[in-house]
Amino acid sequence: MSGRRRRSSARAGQNFTGVYAVAAVAAGTLAVATVRWLLANWWVLVVAAAVAVAGGAAWLYRRAERARAERLRMQGLRYELPRLDSLHHREFEFAVRDLMLRDGCGDARQVGGAGDNGVDVLATDPAGRRWVIQCKHRRDGDRGAAVGTPDLQRVNGTARPLHRADVVVVVTNGRFSAKCPTLARQLDMHLVDRRTLATWAAGSRPLWELLPRVPPPRRPSPLP
Repeated sequence: MSGRRRRSSARAGQNFTGVYAVAAVAAGTLAVATVRWLLANWWVLVVAAAVAVAGGAAWLYRRAERARAERLRMQGLRYELPRLDSLHHREFEFAVRDLMLRDGCGDARQVGGAGDNGVDVLATDPAGRRWVIQCKHRRDGDRGAAVGTPDLQRVNGTARPLHRADVVVVVTNGRFSAKCPTLARQLDMHLVDRRTLATWAAGSRPLWELLPRVPPPRRPSPLP
């Protein structure tokens, strides 16, 4: 590099350092001035803090009210069979999830879809039992194709190993084939057919009160 280029590069570096130093001094001066102003006008901090607290309280209140409204909506949730029959199969899964939420399963969620391993709804009831539910929707209700034993075998193969299920359920708005009840007893599964679904969806009794042989609670239930 020639001497002229070296001198030019050195001057550029000095100029950059000078600009940086000026900016740093200006920022420091501004910060000191801001602190002094705030100390002289401390009431501004008090007002800002009060506004922040009021805003936070209002946000928490609105959130609590929305949660309360949702709980009330869920507690009053009812479905009639014609309404369930008219749903898309994915909407049927969400309806089953909502019924579990209504009954006190606060973590109930719909998980059905590609790669669901035969599971559509997961939930934990107030007694601590883990529910794994497969939903089989029939547009024609009990006039549609019967749910068969392969459907039971599929969910049974994943419910306990993958999801640690205490209660394994297959629910349909249609009907089960004649072989399903026997296989369900052998696999320690529960079937919710059209009649049981109608009672559950239209009433206020949780599903675990409608099914036989449900495992005992893992913890005391907070529900009356």
